[in-house]
Amino acid sequence: MNRLTESAIEEFAIKLFERLGYDYIYAPDIAPDGDRPERSRYDEVILNERLNSAVRRINPTIPHHALQEAVKDVERIHSPELLANNEAFHRMMAEGVKVNYQKDGQDRGDLVWLVDFANPENNEFVVANQLTVIENNQNKRPDIMLFVNGLPLVVIELKKCCR
Repeated sequence: MNRLTESAIEEFAIKLFERLGYDYIYAPDIAPDGDRPERSRYDEVILNERLNSAVRRINPTIPHHALQEAVKDVERIHSPELLANNEAFHRMMAEGVKVNYQKDGQDRGDLVWLVDFANPENNEFVVANQLTVIENNQNKRPDIMLFVNGLPLVVIELKKCCR
């Protein structure tokens, strides 16, 4: 009888997500010291270039500097309480990020959307495995992470099973 291993389950899950339209990334390749870095530090979990690209694509009428400010607001969520961080992030995802800018000499307020809920195909979906995060001298490496527009939305930790 064949035993399922964590790596076999991980590979199977990645293939399922690829069938759903996710792009696959082997996370060590995008680490700060990887072959194609997409993170500058190990404590970063947002894939910034992907987020910036998505925000520009989803919000084409909002000035570039306002989009940059919205992305900075997302990156600045750092309360000592996890629940407060999650609530703030959820609010930004669901309600948009409030920005102000000048247009035609007038102050304008607007919302920057991080995810295109109306047109899901306008979003970028990524499945990554073995993403190392080092925070407060703790090394964490979830088996699988799902990103939407560079934002880590789902963490999957697999366990070995046996009969």
